[in-house]
Amino acid sequence: MTREMRELQPAQPDGVFRFYNCGLTVYAAGHIGNFRTFLINDVIRRLLELEFGKDKVRHVRNLTDVDDKTIKQAREEGRPLGEVTRRWTEKFRDDCAALNCLRPYAEPRATDPQHMREQVDMIECLMRKGNAYRVPDGSVYFKVGSFPGYGALSRLKERELQPGDTLKALAADADEKEDGSDFALWKAWKPDDGPNKWAGPDGAAEGRPGWHIECSAMSKAILGETIDLHTGGVDLLFPHHENEIAQSECCNGKPLSRHWYHSEHLLVDGKKMSKSLGNFYTLGDLVARGFSPLTVRYALLAGHPRKQLNFTLDSLHAADSAMTKIHSYWQSLPPSGGRTDLFNSVLDELREDLNFPAALGALFVTLNREHPNGVSRSAFETVVEGALGLLRPGGPQAAGIEVPEPVAALAEKRWAAKRARDFKAADALREDLAAAGWSMLDGKDGYKLEPVRK
Repeated sequence: MTREMRELQPAQPDGVFRFYNCGLTVYAAGHIGNFRTFLINDVIRRLLELEFGKDKVRHVRNLTDVDDKTIKQAREEGRPLGEVTRRWTEKFRDDCAALNCLRPYAEPRATDPQHMREQVDMIECLMRKGNAYRVPDGSVYFKVGSFPGYGALSRLKERELQPGDTLKALAADADEKEDGSDFALWKAWKPDDGPNKWAGPDGAAEGRPGWHIECSAMSKAILGETIDLHTGGVDLLFPHHENEIAQSECCNGKPLSRHWYHSEHLLVDGKKMSKSLGNFYTLGDLVARGFSPLTVRYALLAGHPRKQLNFTLDSLHAADSAMTKIHSYWQSLPPSGGRTDLFNSVLDELREDLNFPAALGALFVTLNREHPNGVSRSAFETVVEGALGLLRPGGPQAAGIEVPEPVAALAEKRWAAKRARDFKAADALREDLAAAGWSMLDGKDGYKLEPVRK
């Protein structure tokens, strides 16, 4: 809101840090652009837990399971909405687990009966206060002009001075609205919605909530009227987060969040990710190419969160090599003893505005300089797993797992192709390994095989 960097501290007397981030719309598999944002939030969560304790961080991430996209997907598949969204919710959770993301304290769904009631209650509050109005078809809209602070987060008024501003064009979705910038709180049922409808606010038609109201209502229900931190991708800055602020503050009479943090877009090969350009990747797509989920995690955390990250397959190969070095070093550490202060600089860089490039640089300076015999395993794990989430708890992934003979033969063949600089053949063999359920992590003088969860 102020464009200033400020220290994160819990505001409530109980010392609990309350933290909300917008989750996935569950109509398809999440793509790596989505997961960049979720991974950044995961590191924020991990740092907060290191600072305040695991029982003192309350992280909530919602799931949007009713909107135009989910209803359209259900209609195209000829299946009930709940069945479709459950499938993609499970896929999202599996991907999060594979990427070593911590489960949120709560993960509310927009269609949960309790949360649906909370959304309707908030809309009725806004109607009573004169911040919302009903239109003839039974829909309800928020009156943007009733909230003088609208646009403060995204500096909207400054942008409105520019010719060609598209605020009203972006927000206009009904001819019945009093003003083009007003937005939907409740959408009256239409035939395309099929059986998906709920009882609306007082005097409104049956229908479904607008997209924005769910975050305001569920955040309030679980975390309270004012939270410590609200995060999301920069694409949600306007209009979603502006609309959340307007709804929440008009209803509650208090600030929605004490801090805001937005991560920048992910580019792929220097361009916006698009299926038509052939540069659209899900986690499953990259696993099918033979890369482990933790390698993908490293690649997506390699850039500063407030700068665009250009993701390429070359960057994924580099991440693969980095992860091999990290895991090899981990395996070499003594079970106890060693210096505990060697990784403090990594945490310092992370605490300073989430400077991932500097933190990873500091990590590798230490790995290159310090012999494992003199390094504390617990200190290493606190930073590399506790803060960055780049290890699996309980030991190296492949420990104690027998590699089948055909897989070992494929790996040897691929290693020989790579050493011969036949990269086309090496990549093809990597995909064969992935199809067999194995990831190959390359190092300077050898490789490591790991089973991959698909």
